[in-house]
Amino acid sequence: MRHLSIWLSIMSLSACTLIDKPVTVVKPFELNLYLGTWYEIARLDHSFERNMSHVTAQYTLQGSKVVVTNRGFKQDEQQWDEANGKAYFIDGSDQGLLKVSFFGPFYGAYQIHDVIQAPNGQYTDALVIGPNAQYAWILSRTAVINSNTKQGFINKLSALGINTNNLIWVDQGALKDDR
Repeated sequence: MRHLSIWLSIMSLSACTLIDKPVTVVKPFELNLYLGTWYEIARLDHSFERNMSHVTAQYTLQGSKVVVTNRGFKQDEQQWDEANGKAYFIDGSDQGLLKVSFFGPFYGAYQIHDVIQAPNGQYTDALVIGPNAQYAWILSRTAVINSNTKQGFINKLSALGINTNNLIWVDQGALKDDR
C-alpha cells in the first residue's frame, strides 16, 4: 500500500504543469487566430532542438486538444526530425496559457506573452515563454520577421530578465525540402 501511495504521489506531481516563471500572457486570446504554421525565428538553446534549422510548428485543433507538430532539419545528421505533441488550455481558452506535452503525462507551460496582429486580425508574430526563463521562442508566420517586431520582442525578453545574447537565430533560408 505504501508503494502505491508513493507511486500515485509521483504520478500526480508529474502530471502537473509547473511554471517557475509566470509571465503576463495574451488576454483576450483567440486560438483560431493562432492555429496554423509558424516559423521559429529565434529560441534559447535546449537539447530537443539543438543543431536544428528550418524549424516550424504546426498547430491544429482536434476536439478540445491542440495538436502540435514541430519539425526541423538536424544539421549534424542532415535529416528532418519531427515531434508530435498535444496542448490544452490551463485557465480558460481566452488567454494564451497552455500546457504542452511531447512525453506522455509530462507537461510544460506554454505562455504566449505577446502577439502581433495583422489588420485582418490574424496573429502574425508571437513571443512565447516556456515554464521558466530557460525557454523562449520568437515565432512568425513567415520565415523572416519585421525588424521592428524583432527588436520589440528582444526588448520584452530583456525586461523579463532573459539574456537575449543567448538567443539562437534559426536559419530559415533555402534548403532542399524532401518532405
